[in-house]
Amino acid sequence: MTEAAHLTTTRESYDSIAAVYAERVVPPAELDPVSRAMLAAFAELVRGAGGRPVADVGCGPGRVTAHLTALGLSAFGVDLSPNMVRLASEAYPELRFREASMDALDVPDNALGGMLAWYSTHHTPPELLPAVFAEFHRTLGPGGFLLWGDYTGDTHLRPTHAFGQPVSYESYHLPLDRTIELLRQAGFLVTTRVEQEPNERVHRTHGCLLAHKADTF
Repeated sequence: MTEAAHLTTTRESYDSIAAVYAERVVPPAELDPVSRAMLAAFAELVRGAGGRPVADVGCGPGRVTAHLTALGLSAFGVDLSPNMVRLASEAYPELRFREASMDALDVPDNALGGMLAWYSTHHTPPELLPAVFAEFHRTLGPGGFLLWGDYTGDTHLRPTHAFGQPVSYESYHLPLDRTIELLRQAGFLVTTRVEQEPNERVHRTHGCLLAHKADTF
């Protein structure tokens, strides 16, 4: 079966920039206060619901996976890039990391208590996001929590370089209301929405959504 083009370009791009990305990515402790608070709230909710495993989808070098673990969660990381998974495994050998596409997670139905998609869905073409969100819904147990964070807007970017290295991925930024609607269609109930304006560190509008798996559509 032929792989979707966006998966190939995303994997190849992140494989090529993995080392420099790991050096320059902002660690969770240095995120803005709102983002840190959303991660903490997500962790508290998952722990309060029984503390089932949490998947950090698009985990990159594993720093946020480790942060979730420090917040008391049983977290594991998933990334499309083999080089990212290797770097994460070397940095945090006590944690679990695996290669997978976010639309095919190799996780049993209803197995997870939480799903984190932290700045990891924007390389997915909008028409393919329903399949990604359906996979999130499938793997979360009843009442399981999703924390989604990413850039917002109405743009389609085709960068040629990142961190001084050539890349071939594309980025799609959707209005927050559109992402909420796609999550609703996938069976999620969005309970919290936060949207932040650009600042000295993040030069694009960015948002965060907290949702849980609804009992019914």
